[in-house]
Amino acid sequence: MPSSTANDSKNWADRFRPFLSPFYRMLDTLCGVSLAISGAAMVVLTVIFGWLVFGRYVLNATPTWVEQISLLLVALIGFLGASTGVHERSHLGVSFFRDIAPRPVRLVMELASYAIMAVFGAVMMVNSYELVLFKWSTQIPLIHLPEGLRAIPLTLCGAFTLAYSIGHLIRFFTGESHDDRILETPPPDPDPADVAPSDR
Repeated sequence: MPSSTANDSKNWADRFRPFLSPFYRMLDTLCGVSLAISGAAMVVLTVIFGWLVFGRYVLNATPTWVEQISLLLVALIGFLGASTGVHERSHLGVSFFRDIAPRPVRLVMELASYAIMAVFGAVMMVNSYELVLFKWSTQIPLIHLPEGLRAIPLTLCGAFTLAYSIGHLIRFFTGESHDDRILETPPPDPDPADVAPSDR
């Protein structure tokens, strides 16, 4: 019975692969673009802070716009970077209980984590978009840009987190999950007879 279920899942995945492959490539491209934008924003942040120090201590004329621009860049870097961590599964996590659990329990934990992240991303996207609309008519001091710009990175992060989580859920149900920590059976404890004397 389990083998029949696995074969059905594989056949389903093969049938929809022509449609899923472009979606996976889009997610990979989206992740790469997000990383590139975050990296470029980090460079700009470094440069403008250098100009802030130069203007304050050398020219004796502090560029007051740097602080507000830097806040926008920090939000962009942080939230775009956080969304790419969902796609690449690079976020820190406590996996002790998952690692010692039986494989069926680990699979349930994996499914639950993807579903929770999808719901979280959707809630973040919707509520932060409402915040963008609410604050758009207000201007940021000194740089005179819409205050709603501060919440756009949150909206993007929520949308990307939702998309990446959907991708993980599709891979999970089609049997394409590549998290070896989930799928592999934990190695058994070593036999004391096989332990070298120097290791005892």
